[in-house]
Amino acid sequence: MQQAQGLKRGLSARHIRFMALGSAIGTGLFYGSASAIQMAGPAVLLAYLIGGGAVFMVMRALGEMAVHNPVAGSFGHYASTYLGPMAGFILGWTYAFEMVIVAIADVTAFGIYMGFWFPEVARWVWVLGIVFLIGGLNLCNVRVFGEMEFWLSLLKVGAIVAMILAGLGIMAFGFSQAGSPQAGGIGNLFEHGGFMPNGVGGLIASFAVVMFAFGGIEIIGVTAGEAKDPQRVIPKAINAVPLRILLFYVLTLLVLMCLYPWPQIGSQGSPFVQIFSNLGIGSAAAVLNIVVISAAISAINSDIFGAGRMMYGLAQQGHAPRGFGKLSKHGVPWMTVLVMGAALLIGVLLNYLIPENVFLLIASIATFATVWVWLMILLTQVAMRRGMSRDQVARLQFPVPFWPYGPAMAIAFMVFIFGVLGYYPDTQAALLVGVLWVVFLVASYLLWCKPRAGQGQPAAEPAELHR
Repeated sequence: MQQAQGLKRGLSARHIRFMALGSAIGTGLFYGSASAIQMAGPAVLLAYLIGGGAVFMVMRALGEMAVHNPVAGSFGHYASTYLGPMAGFILGWTYAFEMVIVAIADVTAFGIYMGFWFPEVARWVWVLGIVFLIGGLNLCNVRVFGEMEFWLSLLKVGAIVAMILAGLGIMAFGFSQAGSPQAGGIGNLFEHGGFMPNGVGGLIASFAVVMFAFGGIEIIGVTAGEAKDPQRVIPKAINAVPLRILLFYVLTLLVLMCLYPWPQIGSQGSPFVQIFSNLGIGSAAAVLNIVVISAAISAINSDIFGAGRMMYGLAQQGHAPRGFGKLSKHGVPWMTVLVMGAALLIGVLLNYLIPENVFLLIASIATFATVWVWLMILLTQVAMRRGMSRDQVARLQFPVPFWPYGPAMAIAFMVFIFGVLGYYPDTQAALLVGVLWVVFLVASYLLWCKPRAGQGQPAAEPAELHR
C-alpha cells in the first residue's frame, strides 16, 4: 500500500476532538444565539438540550459506521453502500453544499465582528480577505491544519470557560460601573415575560437557528480517512464532544441571559461582546471580540476541510469530477480547496448586495442542508443494521445506543425540523431552496452519473483507507 498516493493519516485524537468543537462551537453560538434568544426567550435552553440530544444520536449512528469502515468522505460512501449510489451522491453533495453555506455564514459573521473595531470599512472587504487566508492554510499539510484548528479551538473553549466564570463572578458580587446596568441574576430568566415568553411556538421557531448552531459536528466522520487509529480515536472524540457542547451552549447562554435581560440581547455584533460592553467592561469586550473572530476563522477552516474531503471521497466513487481526487505532494486534495474558495466568493457578493439580511437567510438554508445530512446519516445506519446478521451486530465495536428507538426518535425529530422550516414565513425560502437543491441533485445523478456507471466506469476506492 502506497500511503503517499492517498490521504495522509496525520490527525491525532486531540486534532479530531477539537476540530469537531471548532466546527460546532462557532458562529451559531457567538452570533446566531441572539436570534434564537429573541425567538424563544430563556426557553431557548430547552431547545439546545433537545436539539443536542438528537444530534448525539446522529453522532453515534455515524460513529458506528465510521469505526466499522473508516473511509474518506465517510457518510457519502456509506449511503452509496447501504442506500444505493443515488443516495450517496445526494448525501455527499448536500454535505458539501452545507459546508459552503455554513462557511458563507461564518465569513459573514467575521465581517460583522471586524465592524466592532472598524465600522467604517465595508464588510465585504473583510470577507474577501479571510477567504484568501483560509484557502491558503487549507493547502498545507493536514497536520498543519490540525494543529491550527487545535489551538484556535482551545482558545475559544478557554474563553468560554473564562466568560462563564467571569459571568458567575459578576452575578455573585453585583459588579457594575457608573452608567451601566446592574448585573442581574437567575431572576432575569423569569422577569421579562416568563421563562417561555413567546410560548411553545417561540420555542419551536428557535429550532431553525439552534440546529444550525450544531451543524458541522459530523466532520468527525469525514476525518476517518485521515485519522490515526480511527477505531480508537473516533469513539473517544464522539463520546467526549456532545456533552461538552451541551455544557458550553446551555451553561454559556444561561450565564448570558442571567447577566443581561434577554429582550435587550440584539444581533448587532456578537451578543457576548455586547453584554460585556454594556456592562462597562470595555477591555473584556475587546478581548471577547478577538475570541469570536478566532472562532469564526476556526469554523471556516473546518468547513473548507470537511467539504474538500467529502468532494474527494465523491471523486473516488465516480460521483464528482476526477480532478477533485487529485492530491498535492502534501496529500491534500487541492482542487476541492480551490473550488471551496471560489464558492465562498458568493459570500463576498452577498455581503456587498444585502449586508443586512444575509445572515438569517444563509443560516436557515444551512439548517435545511444540515438536517438533511443528519437524516440521511440516520437512515443509512438503519439500513446497515437491517442488512447485518446477529453475529455481525454483536461484533460492532461502537454500536449506537438505545437501538432501535433512539435512531427512530432522532429521525422523527429531523422530519419535524423540516416542518418548522416550512411553517414559519422567515424560513420558507430556505425550505424551497433546499427542495430545489435535492431535485437538482436527483436530475444530475440521472443525467450524468447513472449513464457513466452504465458504461462500466468503476468507482475507484483507495485501498490504503481500509487498513
